[in-house]
Amino acid sequence: MHVVAISRWKEETPELVQTLAGVLGITAFEARPRMIGAGPAVVASFADREMARTVAKNLEQEGFATLIIDAMAIRSRTGNLIVRRFQFNKMSMLIETSDGQQKEIPYEVIDLLLQGTSIAGTSELKTVTERKLSIGKTLLSGGIPMTSTVEHQEEVTTEERGKVLYLYAGTRSPVIFRQNGMTYDGFGAAMKLSRELNFAYLISELRRLCPAAGDDDRLLTRVGQVRLLGPTLNPETNLDLAAEILAQSLQS
Repeated sequence: MHVVAISRWKEETPELVQTLAGVLGITAFEARPRMIGAGPAVVASFADREMARTVAKNLEQEGFATLIIDAMAIRSRTGNLIVRRFQFNKMSMLIETSDGQQKEIPYEVIDLLLQGTSIAGTSELKTVTERKLSIGKTLLSGGIPMTSTVEHQEEVTTEERGKVLYLYAGTRSPVIFRQNGMTYDGFGAAMKLSRELNFAYLISELRRLCPAAGDDDRLLTRVGQVRLLGPTLNPETNLDLAAEILAQSLQS
């Protein structure tokens, strides 16, 4: 699937909304929510790349800056570095990935920090046992209330939220720090009492050590994620895609 996103318009005007609607073949009512804020925002998706290119070209002719992202390539990308452990040195950051690789990233090449919130939902069927009043047994007992055991299947859904940091250094694929997937002993004596506090400290240290790096946190909220991804892409499964779209928009 290839998504088309627009970015960097000065303001939402009725004329601009109508132009976007005309190119996409939708109503102005449908187009307006996609233009809240200054972008980027996904406006269309296609299985065929050429169709995506045609729509992007038509949008550019109307003055929109566009991006085309291969969503499947992002989901299956193997170049991402998922951090398991990290350590701050004087001039660089040393990371150890979940598959055992070690990488050194000089602070001077870090150019973008994107914060987000991941939401992982799981559901399972559980057998629930209850005792309910049995009318038949009660009648047979002469009116003494009697109960019987009843079992039924119930779907139980759980949700886990965690902060995520996408660190971009030059043209590399992002280095991904997941709040709930790392150890923080690299902080040494500065290590905090909780994952949340340690992750906040990680962000503050990177900001201090990389003052020239861009910093964006709009993906921290579901509202920000939905605003970027549009009405058809689920934030729970497309946070990496949202980060890539945002990164390309900010770096272009």
